[in-house]
Amino acid sequence: MNSMTSLRHAPRAQQGFSLIELLVGMVLGMIAVIVVMQVFSLSERGQRSATSGDEAQTNGAIAATQLQRDIRQSGHGSTNLLLAGCNLTLPGGRTLNALGPVTINHASIPAGDAGSDTVLVVYSNGNGAPEGDRIISEPDAVTYSMATPTAFSANEYVIAANQVRPAPCNLLLDRVASAPVGANVGVGAGAAGLQDTLFNWGLAPKVLAYAVRNGRLTQCDFMVNDCRVNSAQAWVEVIDNIVNLRAQYGRDTSAAPMDGTVDVFDQTTPATACQWSRMSAVRLAVTAVSGQREKTVVTDSDNAPRWAGSEDAPITLSADDLWQYYRYKVFEAVVPLRNLAWQGALTSC
Repeated sequence: MNSMTSLRHAPRAQQGFSLIELLVGMVLGMIAVIVVMQVFSLSERGQRSATSGDEAQTNGAIAATQLQRDIRQSGHGSTNLLLAGCNLTLPGGRTLNALGPVTINHASIPAGDAGSDTVLVVYSNGNGAPEGDRIISEPDAVTYSMATPTAFSANEYVIAANQVRPAPCNLLLDRVASAPVGANVGVGAGAAGLQDTLFNWGLAPKVLAYAVRNGRLTQCDFMVNDCRVNSAQAWVEVIDNIVNLRAQYGRDTSAAPMDGTVDVFDQTTPATACQWSRMSAVRLAVTAVSGQREKTVVTDSDNAPRWAGSEDAPITLSADDLWQYYRYKVFEAVVPLRNLAWQGALTSC
């Protein structure tokens, strides 16, 4: 009895917590945990948004740089008036119609994602003169007697062309069969009829097609694959999270003689060699998207991606129903076509 009495009258600190106090403590603890988790979630979401924004910045910059690099080289060895606008048979029997240094939405290239353009870039890497070497004579159907035979080596790609362009203009990307013997350069197939000029495209010419497919910048090498077919084997992903590609020709519309300035930007592809001679630049825009989908609308008609050519070729993202829940970055540039060295000398176009 004495011990029970002593327990009833023991100090409160020795009796422990009541059930109500424990419940209140648990509720407060749970609230604290919820608050901490909310703060952590917001912080993590902000970090993901920042990281995905950095990725979009990086992806867009890389894509724009790669396109600019190829477009700057476009036309080397392929812009001469004897070649521009002709149909070229490539290795494997693939035919590239309407040859040009850089072509926007080429008829032979399958379209990419809705509202996005395709770009086809052509350039050589030969050691010979970009304007070709003179053919003195043709001892036989597969031999050309050249003024500068040392400009050619075995296995290099070459194109033989006539000063009088045939109609239609069909050319063959041939190969040098062996090292030149004296003035003679032997080729694998030879061109029909007498030719005047032999163009050296080197060992690794580039015929590259670019398109945005399924939110990725893809590339197809026409020298290896048939880019006229939309297949995963032919079209290889090069940059992720690229949702749009827009491009325009910059043309010189001044009266002859031309001065090489850019007077008009549009998407009208030249149909003749003379029209190709008026091409001065290409304007392009690459749109990259962040990989983080936001919970609320962050992009609308007021802050939707735009570029300098939006009036005639707007950036369209509506193919994705949730496009408004993502953030975008646009990279644009005007790339001069420096390999059109002969354009300023023309007076008849």
